[in-house]
Amino acid sequence: MSAPDEDRREPVADPGAPGERRSGLRNPDKAVRGLGAGTLALEALVLLLAIQPIRVVGGDLSGAAIAAIVALAVVCVLLAGRMGRPWAWQAGTAVQGLLLLSGLLHWSLLALGIIFGLVWAYALHVRRVILG
Repeated sequence: MSAPDEDRREPVADPGAPGERRSGLRNPDKAVRGLGAGTLALEALVLLLAIQPIRVVGGDLSGAAIAAIVALAVVCVLLAGRMGRPWAWQAGTAVQGLLLLSGLLHWSLLALGIIFGLVWAYALHVRRVILG
């Protein structure tokens, strides 16, 4: 007589078998979308919260720099909601490039661009490893 839990277990497949998921996640697409959305949402939050400290520590922050920060944060939030679209990852990469370019307006935006560029590069790496 077997225990009731043993009857419900899925058979264990050979990890090297063709068609087998590499990551072991139930829904790897959803997990990767969540990673991208979380990264972009965190970036938007950091950008918005960084305005005042940049003004205090970094010196003069022009209106153009503030507008760039707010615009990038809005784009990050919109993209976070669209991570299911096939173009969203390329658009997220473009946002990182725009943040780096906004470093021409203020040096601290360049620093944030480098930091979030590295975070985004890691998210792209994880996406490639999980989805293959």
